[in-house]
Amino acid sequence: MNTADFDFYLPEELIAQTPLEQRDSSKLLVIDRETHDMTDTHFDHILDELHAGDALVMNNTRVLPARLYGEKPDTHGHVEFLLLKDKGGNQWEVLAKPAKRLKVGTKVSFGDGRLTATIVEELEHGGRIVEFHYEGIFLEVLESLGEMPLPPYIHEKLEDKERYQTVYAKENGSAAAPTAGLHFTKELLKKIEAKGVKLVYLTLHVGLGTFRPVSVDKLDEHEMHSEFYNLSQEAADTLNQVKANGGRVIAVGTTSIRTIETIGNKFDGQLQADSGWTNIFIKPGYQFKVVDAFSTNFHLPKSTLVMLVSAFAGREFVLDAYKHAVEEHYRFFSFGDAMFVK
Repeated sequence: MNTADFDFYLPEELIAQTPLEQRDSSKLLVIDRETHDMTDTHFDHILDELHAGDALVMNNTRVLPARLYGEKPDTHGHVEFLLLKDKGGNQWEVLAKPAKRLKVGTKVSFGDGRLTATIVEELEHGGRIVEFHYEGIFLEVLESLGEMPLPPYIHEKLEDKERYQTVYAKENGSAAAPTAGLHFTKELLKKIEAKGVKLVYLTLHVGLGTFRPVSVDKLDEHEMHSEFYNLSQEAADTLNQVKANGGRVIAVGTTSIRTIETIGNKFDGQLQADSGWTNIFIKPGYQFKVVDAFSTNFHLPKSTLVMLVSAFAGREFVLDAYKHAVEEHYRFFSFGDAMFVK
């Protein structure tokens, strides 16, 4: 199958450029992969799609204020870092600009020297391994100096950093938000739990590779970037029990899907406590082991995310649903509207 098979027309004005103000008031398109029915509604009506005995699985990763602006002390040249991966020992993989001027041994200063970094390794595509130097606790220093790494089409600076966090964000480590979860409010989650739905949390730290477009023509040649995940034994036991009792495992977002399916593949459809790195690429032809339904945002043409949705519900039906979404002016991408796929 080719990348071009997942192309569709998307007017630029439908890419949502404003962070969600009222999280549960977004539009929701419910699609049924068996009947091919489509229903237009609002996100708070997702409650109608969830049943007692189901489990709602959410990614509780928390976005780091991972964009840093500094300078080279010797030349005062401006430098930008985007933190991607904690390598341990105060070393991080970062995306650096201007990379050509950041050679091994180069020093960079942030916040009048409160945080400094030394380039220790050069990687491809502007990547660098850097070692940070600071006093105190790194995450506290980062919280005071860093900015949220918003998508490039968002031109508004967030005064309230929590607008780019889910209401259940807990575990620090993401370079981007698991945006399907941004629609949920604490009030809506209470209603869902009161209905008899189990709320289950896992962690997958979202990397920028998730959102990078596929640059090869044939899908088999595309390589996903690895992302760290963790599932507790308590969460695994709950999900196994839900399945055993005939309930559904309903994932919030593609990151939750990729985590559950990674573990399900390792243990023959069962779940158990597990952590590690996954580069799973779910595309048409993939047989789902655990997930029965999911909510997700609308994704961009030719993205691995629209390929994942197509793997679950069928390429032609999904593209028909996307055409419907365009015609009905649904908003796409990180701060856009949502789908419920069952």
